[in-house]
Amino acid sequence: MDNMEEIFQKQLYLSQMRPPLNRNALFSDETENYRIPTEPLAFSTVTIRFRAEKDNVDAVYLIADSIRYEMTRYETKGVFDFYKLELSVAGEVVNYYFEIMIGKIKCYYNKLGVTKEVQEYYSFMILPGYTSPKWAKGAVVYQIFTDRFYNGDKSNDVENREYIYIQDGVSKVEDWNRFPAIMDVRDFYGGDLQGVIDKLDYLEDLGIEVIYFNPLFVSPSNHKYDIQDYDYIDPHFGKIVNDGGECLPAYDNVNQHASKYIKRVTDKENLEASNQLFAKLVQMAHQRGIKVILDGVFNHCGSFNKWMDREQIYENQEGYEKGAFVSEESPYQSFFKFYTDETWPYNNEYDGWWGHSTLPKLNYEDSPKLYEYMLNVARKWVSPPYHIDGWRLDVAADLGHSNEYNHQFWKAFRKAVKECNPDTIILAEHYGDPRDWLLGDEWDTVMNYDAFMEPVSWFLTGMEKHSDEYREDLKGNAGSFFGAMRHHMASLNGSALQTAMNELSNHDHSRFLTRTNGKVGRLGHYSSEEASQGIDKAIFKEAVIIQMTWPGAPTIYYGDEAGVCGFTDPDNRRSYPWGKEDIELVEFHKAAIALHKKYNVLKFGSIKFLVGEKNVIVYGRFNNQDQIIVLINNDENEKSIEIPAWEIGLQSNSRLQRIMLTTKESFTLEDFYYKMDGYYLHISLLGRSAMVLKNFY
Repeated sequence: MDNMEEIFQKQLYLSQMRPPLNRNALFSDETENYRIPTEPLAFSTVTIRFRAEKDNVDAVYLIADSIRYEMTRYETKGVFDFYKLELSVAGEVVNYYFEIMIGKIKCYYNKLGVTKEVQEYYSFMILPGYTSPKWAKGAVVYQIFTDRFYNGDKSNDVENREYIYIQDGVSKVEDWNRFPAIMDVRDFYGGDLQGVIDKLDYLEDLGIEVIYFNPLFVSPSNHKYDIQDYDYIDPHFGKIVNDGGECLPAYDNVNQHASKYIKRVTDKENLEASNQLFAKLVQMAHQRGIKVILDGVFNHCGSFNKWMDREQIYENQEGYEKGAFVSEESPYQSFFKFYTDETWPYNNEYDGWWGHSTLPKLNYEDSPKLYEYMLNVARKWVSPPYHIDGWRLDVAADLGHSNEYNHQFWKAFRKAVKECNPDTIILAEHYGDPRDWLLGDEWDTVMNYDAFMEPVSWFLTGMEKHSDEYREDLKGNAGSFFGAMRHHMASLNGSALQTAMNELSNHDHSRFLTRTNGKVGRLGHYSSEEASQGIDKAIFKEAVIIQMTWPGAPTIYYGDEAGVCGFTDPDNRRSYPWGKEDIELVEFHKAAIALHKKYNVLKFGSIKFLVGEKNVIVYGRFNNQDQIIVLINNDENEKSIEIPAWEIGLQSNSRLQRIMLTTKESFTLEDFYYKMDGYYLHISLLGRSAMVLKNFY
């Protein structure tokens, strides 16, 4: 009898138990749906929201800087309860996460999702008083390596042996379609700013919203990361008014035999005309609604630089003072760190970035004059008449000789730039955790290697971004993909995530299309022709769909949209194949860009990972108005997929419209409709394909 009573009581207890916690219903983030405003002012009130399954939890608490606040359930919509709290913020950074109670069970919610333990590293973050440019959030960027884009003015071309660079004469490449040589740095194809002006119609038609230029300032190399003069656009990219006469044979360190080059790059008429042409380009771009970002190389300069003048380009030129290499009395001597011994300066020893003598590291700590000069450079180009819209900062974390000084400099840099134009974007090249620079007083965002380029490349191709390694264990590994994304996206505040430069390729890494062939190696190990052998355009299209539907600013490296291939630097710097483009890929990019620009949810909405299995990922982008589902099947075979579409707010009677489908053969924008099966969506997805669905009522 006692046993029967015990069984009855146990059954009664079980019948009265609450349903288990629905972890997948819990959600919050830093978008406009869950934080209002997303970028609150200092000493203001911000409303923070949280979502849970209807009647599933007993209480939700917001824990901000160790203070625990109970949230109020204010709305039930569909299968969800919504909670909110109005939080007063002062002027300091606020870190917060959520505590969820169901009976005596407690769990936490942060940027990783649901966790059993408090993990403050992954807390959400409020930066009171911080704002980032709205135009940059989700903006479609086009990166131009100018020498290889289009030659619009042949009169400014570099001539053969016009000067010596790294112990040999520079070369004018006559064949635009020639592949880059292994030693490519002193080969010039003739691309210039007039060429960009000539192709603005093309860029506008493609749907570009921002042009990001690799360096444009005076420099002896084709890449121009060894700047010679920060005050002027290189006349070989700009305008040559005074040609400098006959080009005589050039000899190393004998400047009279490089007289043509000296005349071209030191003549103030040439320099001013080049600056005026750049100002014209920016104005014309702005008239089309296109912003312009310049590459700022502030960590190091070049040995040709007028402050160093190792090659004596500026020696005895009117209007230029002695370079630090030429004279110990130079006003620029403090700009560099020379090794002090009795033979200086004849031993040619100075601090070069990574030991490169052609890249003298700038010595800010010992030179207030250099510090002010560079801040004025930063101000100059964002101000009239140039009006650039942002700076991309090369090797930004390397600047200075200490981490403390680095942060001090970028704080001053931001203040200088934003005082001239508050609507500029400051984004940095950075590898690793950037959060210490993204606290609202230094950088706005980063080139998104860790939370975009690398996870996408590993998942779709199994290849490292330089094509230096292949990982079978990472190819098609949805768990690793979502895990890497969760971890690295947590390093970016909400605004930084929406403005992060999401690239598939760039000037430092192999072309993504080449990575699809799985060849591990670089130019030299392989021939240039092998970069395009065995490629898979279907995988590339999947990558572009991810790029155009992921939070951030999708950034196209010139020529990717036309099917350009290439191993890592220098092979990735091939010329744009005008007249030989892959037209189908160009049209595909136009369609994918148009899709990205059409739906604000892709720029400002939340993201939720829905399905992850071998070779398959599905995620949702959603806000209060729209829900979009993105499906990627990187398997050779067709896959049947069950998608918990309710997790992004779709109802059991919802219909979805297919707005894009890519296949092995092509792509289509033809409408097709799906109906929810209860709260799930069941779809068969072709092998090597991507699909984008949108709610349709």
